[in-house]
Amino acid sequence: MIPRYSREEISKIWSDENRFNIWLKVELFACEAQCGLGLIPKKSLEVIKRRAKFDTKRVLKIEETVKHDVIAFLTNVAEHVGPDSRFIHMGMTSSDVLDTTLSVQMKQAGEIILKDLLKTRDILRKKARRYRKLTMIGRTHGIHAEPITLGLKFALWFDETNRNIKRLKSALNTISVGQISGAVGTYEHISPKVETYVCRKLGLAPANITTQIIQRDRHAQFMSTLAIIASCIEKYATEVRHLQKTEALELEECFTKGQKGSSAMPHKKNPIISEQLSGLARVIRGNAMAAFENIPLWHERDISHSSVERIIMPDSTILLDYMLNKFNSLIENIIVYEKNIKRNLELTKGLIFSQTLLLKLIAKGMKRENAYKLVQKAAMECWEKKIDFRKLIEGSRDLMKYLTKKDLDAVFDYGKSGKNIDYIFKRTGI
Repeated sequence: MIPRYSREEISKIWSDENRFNIWLKVELFACEAQCGLGLIPKKSLEVIKRRAKFDTKRVLKIEETVKHDVIAFLTNVAEHVGPDSRFIHMGMTSSDVLDTTLSVQMKQAGEIILKDLLKTRDILRKKARRYRKLTMIGRTHGIHAEPITLGLKFALWFDETNRNIKRLKSALNTISVGQISGAVGTYEHISPKVETYVCRKLGLAPANITTQIIQRDRHAQFMSTLAIIASCIEKYATEVRHLQKTEALELEECFTKGQKGSSAMPHKKNPIISEQLSGLARVIRGNAMAAFENIPLWHERDISHSSVERIIMPDSTILLDYMLNKFNSLIENIIVYEKNIKRNLELTKGLIFSQTLLLKLIAKGMKRENAYKLVQKAAMECWEKKIDFRKLIEGSRDLMKYLTKKDLDAVFDYGKSGKNIDYIFKRTGI
């Protein structure tokens, strides 16, 4: 089910009105090209261009009888054009119109998603810069590891978004092709010059080779790119969900005035946007799998892909546009609890410096195995007795033989985790 919210712009791309409008452009451009080749009289072309139009309701009504959408469309156009309509669709097959139009629609929708992604990148860049040096705990396996910064987390997402922008541009380039090659793609009844002309007018490139259809590996690349983008959004949303847990509460979705989190528990402030984004990503990934299934078709064509694409293309592009807009709003308005970040950073009483301590002892001449054993012993005591890790180290004769107070000050320094932040940011282009 498509959410009620979707930008009107991207929804219109998949409307019958827009689809038929592109069909008409394809047919008229083909007529112009055929006229240029001397195959359609100039007067007939003038009549066609002046009179050609369609009525969406009428087309759909005719289709109920003929059970063929392109024939229904051509029948309605012929009702307006009259006898000269015999030159329309000359030498062409339905897929010439359908596949070329689908490419235009995918290009139109993809360009909107690209704009969304560019905005996502800008938002993440600003957040990365703002929280560049805000030290927080890094987690592996859900367990406190070593310090990072919140800016690094946003920088990672920024860099990933850059890759998604490149992927989408590549997918748009791959799908921005058309075909006017006739039945089984041999150009037997139509000149390749017509295809070149039509594609140029539509902002497409002619496909190098087709059968009766544009090959569906192109569409699968487009859909898999949408799925990767959706999965990245889910990744970010999952992180927000984790960091909004009551025990952590380092980040929190903006809770608007009048908003309610639970019908039963008035205190609840749930990460509903992030949870919604996580769920919708699954739909787009499923749709991408359907696009892969569309690649193997019978011989030069069948239409088993057609019914699938009428669902997955509109749904996926509208959904991803929705997801990106929701995510952009989420991150723009994200609440950062710096006090909680500091509290959680200190939650393990200094255990997060165990590797730094280990390396310091090795640098001082202790064997790695011995150093690891002693540091781990102290760490386990810290876990069990909730004693400050530094105090345990200071109380160990075996360890303090190798360490000075200056050494410990350097080991238990939160600031050192950010010493290479500027280098990382420069490399990501922030």
